[in-house]
Amino acid sequence: MLKILIALLLAGIVISLVAGFIFFYKDQGRSRRVMYALGTRVTLAIILMIVVFYGLVTGQMNLSTPWNP
Repeated sequence: MLKILIALLLAGIVISLVAGFIFFYKDQGRSRRVMYALGTRVTLAIILMIVVFYGLVTGQMNLSTPWNP
């Protein structure tokens, strides 16, 4: 469940990045939509960091590597 949430948050960040680029390209800096896309991206990144921290603290995620069990 936690990995699905992380994947959805990463997808949301990428979508917001693409939307910000499209808004910047179309509006030529005359609109605030780029700033809203940036705010959305920052908010999603903060939520992603909180979710990863929660996963590490609760033990649902670990920091081991596949080649070093």
